[in-house]
Order: sequence, then structure tokens, then C-alpha cells
Amino acid sequence: MPKMKTNRGAAKRFKLTGKGKIAYSKSYASHILTKKTTKRKRNLRKSGVIDKSNVAMLKRLIPYA
Repeated sequence: MPKMKTNRGAAKRFKLTGKGKIAYSKSYASHILTKKTTKRKRNLRKSGVIDKSNVAMLKRLIPYA
């Protein structure tokens, strides 16, 4: 059986947490920041956790994560 290929785009965007959940960094935090409120920018710093309905699909994309 050959090795499974990791989707490199997904590998750069998602990582596994210690408990096995999939974390990601939030979008809309890189530019055009002047019109965004301080609270909104502060909340964009935190990483998000993928919903359980999408976990099976992402585990196929990053099998060795």
C-alpha cells in the first residue's frame, strides 16, 4: 500500500491540537485594519476550532498531522 499524500494547502492552514481537534487561524486580520474595531481585531488573533461536521473531511486532507 503506498503512502497517502497530504494536501499541502491544508497542511499550511490547519494543525492538530493536543486533544485531537483541528485548529486554524482566522482570516481578515492582515490588511485594511483601520476600519475594524479594536475588539474585532483582538478576536481575530485567537485561533478557531473546526466544527465537528468538517473534521472527517480535513482528517483525509492531513492524514499524518
